Amino acid sequence: MTLYELNHIVRSVLEASLDEEYWVEGEFADASVGFGGHFYGELVQKDGQGRNILARARVTCWARNYNIVSLRFQRETGETLRRGLQVKLLVKVTFHEQYGYALNIIDVDSTFTLGDMARRRREILNQLQEDGIINDNKELPLPRLLRRIAVVSSATAAGYGDFQNQLTNNDYGLHFQAQLFPAVMQGTNVEESVMNALASIADEAEQWDCVVIIRGGGATGDLSDFDSYSLAAAVAQMPVPVIVGIGHERDETVLDFVAHTRVKTPTAAAAFIIDRQAQEAALLDDLYRRILRSAENSIMNARQRLEHIQKVLPLLFAGFKDRQERQMELLKHRLLTASERRWEQEHHRHELLRKRLEGVNPRILLQRGYSITTCGGRVVRSPKDVAEGEVITTSLQEGEIYSKVVLCKKN
Repeated sequence: MTLYELNHIVRSVLEASLDEEYWVEGEFADASVGFGGHFYGELVQKDGQGRNILARARVTCWARNYNIVSLRFQRETGETLRRGLQVKLLVKVTFHEQYGYALNIIDVDSTFTLGDMARRRREILNQLQEDGIINDNKELPLPRLLRRIAVVSSATAAGYGDFQNQLTNNDYGLHFQAQLFPAVMQGTNVEESVMNALASIADEAEQWDCVVIIRGGGATGDLSDFDSYSLAAAVAQMPVPVIVGIGHERDETVLDFVAHTRVKTPTAAAAFIIDRQAQEAALLDDLYRRILRSAENSIMNARQRLEHIQKVLPLLFAGFKDRQERQMELLKHRLLTASERRWEQEHHRHELLRKRLEGVNPRILLQRGYSITTCGGRVVRSPKDVAEGEVITTSLQEGEIYSKVVLCKKN
């Protein structure tokens, strides 16, 4: 038989024996919408570690049914039928002679996917808790001045433009230094791209007051890329406080639980930073006014003290002058008294000396009958003081006698 004939037999057997609908759990390894709005993908089952594929099957969903199923699924879960999503599908087994075995999607169980997403997020948070890092970034002190801001976002994202516009045109005229660290915020490279941006910021952490991770609106399902243990751990261990503003008001990711501050949108992130700076500016204004009032009070008090001193100083000076004059008079009296006493003492001592001198005056001695012998103007006290032949003079009260030495007799 031909291959077509064999495949036709297989098709007949499968359709006859598997004519019911079955609920099947698995993960989309591939998912896309092709020409005509038909959905094509591949459903796989992995082992317990999530590494090895145990089974796989091609899946399809025709456009008319896909529009109904996908819209309801997105409304209930916020997700799209995409690669990597765990799903529970109501399928019918089909076999085509040309395309082979496939599962045709009849319906999707939204509660299963929601439960899997919640389970996955819970597992990541539990692992972060066990590793002791879930609160690391929350415990960092947020600087009072958030002026130097490192922004992780897509350069072309509307959310980034809104963030920058709100910072630049804030109502308070505050200036911010915001630098973009570009990253892919949706698609297959979100985790790696954002982690690379965070690593670049961490290398120059001292230059930044905070990190802002922002992503605006879009498909809610794209936010599941942020439910990553590696990315959450990188945010938790950043040396700079991280502010996260991802998605819409209703959205939530693992990063919201590990970041220092969580806001809902990029504009909310800008508003948070602006409000904090405005509060600090208001505090500085209040401190300025308080310092100014304190300075004015100090100047007024000093002026009053000066005026008081100006009034009191002449009185103090007059009293001081009187005291000084009294002290000078007292000192003058003491000096005069001491001088007079010293003069009397010196006069008495002088009289004593005078009398003693008069007692040894040669004239007085001569009057008493003594004589003085000199030789060459020198007083002769010993025979050794003269030599034979010299003339000596003997002074008496009434005259002088000149003698020539004939003999010097020495004892």
